[in-house]
Amino acid sequence: MQNPAPLVLLLALAACGGDHRAPASAADSVSHQVQASVVARADTDTVALRIQRDSLRLAAESATVKADSARTDSLRGDSASVARRKRRLAADSAVWPTDRPAPLPGSMFPGHRIVAFYGNPLSKRMGILGELPPDQMLAKLERTAREWAAADSTTTVMPALHLIVTVAQASPGRDGRHRLRMSDSLIERVARWAEERSWLLFLDIQVGQSTVRAELPRLMPYLRRPYVHLALDPEFAMKGGAKPGKRIGTMDASEINEAIDSLISVVDAYQLPPKVMLVHRFTTRMLTNAKKIRTDARAQVVIDMDGFGSPQLKRGTWKAVILREPVWYTGFKLFYKNDKPMLKPAEVLRLRPAPVYIQYQ
Repeated sequence: MQNPAPLVLLLALAACGGDHRAPASAADSVSHQVQASVVARADTDTVALRIQRDSLRLAAESATVKADSARTDSLRGDSASVARRKRRLAADSAVWPTDRPAPLPGSMFPGHRIVAFYGNPLSKRMGILGELPPDQMLAKLERTAREWAAADSTTTVMPALHLIVTVAQASPGRDGRHRLRMSDSLIERVARWAEERSWLLFLDIQVGQSTVRAELPRLMPYLRRPYVHLALDPEFAMKGGAKPGKRIGTMDASEINEAIDSLISVVDAYQLPPKVMLVHRFTTRMLTNAKKIRTDARAQVVIDMDGFGSPQLKRGTWKAVILREPVWYTGFKLFYKNDKPMLKPAEVLRLRPAPVYIQYQ
């Protein structure tokens, strides 16, 4: 999603398999030349998405940004009003949300902050996970995690690799589902990087024209591992026959709840610590009926603010899609190439409630 949405699509692999899965023999030997052709094709396919994504976000948040500017102007020179506003923000953070289950033993939150690198090793344009050679990427994540630990010494930082395992496609594939499943060998490779370092692994699903219910079963063996967690990306969940990249997709709380129920079942069946369920979001329509998302201590839900841009725009998106529709825990994405400038850890930690999941792309 670095350029700037995650639809850098591995299109050169689209002809693989009836289920549109990249076999180990092809997916794990992608050359630099193939990656270059993927990028060129994907850039063409994502022009419409980039235009619509920016215009929708700007339209949705312009009123918020203007209102914030007006409030800031009115508060200048009025120290009493500033103090009241700070107290109100602190109070909101303390009680937001108010009716969530207490954490179980082994829960990730609230005692930890996850710092994750997002992407796919087969693409240099989908995120930092694949942009650098593995050794360099892993060392960079270690350094980044230390920066977050220094910024907030009260919270334990846990590094994570966030792998896109089902990639939305502009082409339909043989089964017409507009998604490409990554091979087991690729998932195992990234899982090994995480397991050897006692890190976490997130498996991210872009369903295309498939469904959460159809994509989850093949991932359940991985989710039996205590360090493996799940993520869903509504941006590429297409309804009504739309193609990924032509407009922004959407998921309903009922679909999120299906995934949560699956996580709960594996936690119960294998006596695992609670799982983390992450959901990307940068517009209101990406996630419908958010208040109906199930909150169960066995699957801690994080809504990840997935917008890019200037600090002012990102804060506006945070207010529009995170603060106004609280679910449970909060996450915040940072873009190495599309945030200008990229917020520093101390700046992100000023958000309320402070994000417990930080993702770099």
